[in-house]
Amino acid sequence: MIRTQIYITEQERSALARLARQLDKSQSDLIRQAIDLFCAARLQENRASIMQNARGIWEKRTDLPNFAELRRELDRPKKNKKKKE
Repeated sequence: MIRTQIYITEQERSALARLARQLDKSQSDLIRQAIDLFCAARLQENRASIMQNARGIWEKRTDLPNFAELRRELDRPKKNKKKKE
């Protein structure tokens, strides 16, 4: 782990100390957990935004193969193969 220093308000410090006592965890553990949750939420929001922005980007392309036809070719049933005995 990397040691770092942050500044928080007295109200934040009091709330953090209370929570740490209630949950029987260190304040550092709670801060790390909060950072993890915050980062995960932001990364998920960013991913959703990227996916939303990418929606339909190929819609008007004319140089692409017919994906429905390609998919049908892949879905054709395979011929029965003789089992080796």
